Amino acid sequence: MPTEPGTLYLVATPIGNLEDITLRALRLLREADLVAAEDTRRTRKLLSAHNIRRRLLSYHEHNLKTQGPRLLRGLAEGKSVALVTDAGTPGISDPGMDLVRGALVQGIQVTAIPGPSAVTTALTVSGLPTHRFLFLGFPPSRPASRRAFLTKHARTEETLVLFESPKRLAASLRDMRKIWGNRKVTVAREMTKVHEEVFRGNIEEAIVHWPTTARGEITLLVAGAESGERTPEDSLIEHLKNCLASDRRPLKQVASDVAQERGISRRLVYQEALKLKRELSEP
Repeated sequence: MPTEPGTLYLVATPIGNLEDITLRALRLLREADLVAAEDTRRTRKLLSAHNIRRRLLSYHEHNLKTQGPRLLRGLAEGKSVALVTDAGTPGISDPGMDLVRGALVQGIQVTAIPGPSAVTTALTVSGLPTHRFLFLGFPPSRPASRRAFLTKHARTEETLVLFESPKRLAASLRDMRKIWGNRKVTVAREMTKVHEEVFRGNIEEAIVHWPTTARGEITLLVAGAESGERTPEDSLIEHLKNCLASDRRPLKQVASDVAQERGISRRLVYQEALKLKRELSEP
């Protein structure tokens, strides 16, 4: 008789405090044939704290192409796999999504074991609207790409939730101030840990608080644009309109100068200039 496939369990684990784990999660970590972990050292610490001894397999973004098929073969052979991320819920800004897709394609059952999430934990203490929010993950690390990314979401009205590296927090806050304006912001740092800090204020105040770098894991929440709010992106369009009306130089050169002046991507400004020129030339 053919072997029934096993089950892939997506097990949420603590984002800091090791006590923040459900009884069901602990049971499945004990019962699973294999625990696939993004960071085996961190997961081993968690298992040891709860007296669990289980075989660990490393599964992260740098080895998913080799370890993913290995895990899927085990599942196809009837083994149960508990997937855990670095911290929080698997599949959110980590390679768990690839394994879930592979399992579903093969008809393997995927079951979520809910629990801690940095996104919802930070939202609940932020003081910002929670009825509608947009999770943006990590902004691009390159400055020009990050500014283009922020410009794309300048008119989004939902509360915006991002992860950010402590080394890039100050630079991201400065770009947000330039592109989104001085909105309300909450910076949740080291949540549920000994040095937990929740900063609430506006972006300018956050820049003063973190002028260079921060420490620890950071979840960043920013108020969405108000309906009809004018953003710095609107002033970019006006800037381009004025230039196109008075400047006879080639479009690329005009866009390059505007981009340099505003500190944003030349490609982005050129694309906006092309659209604007088409609109202005329409009868």
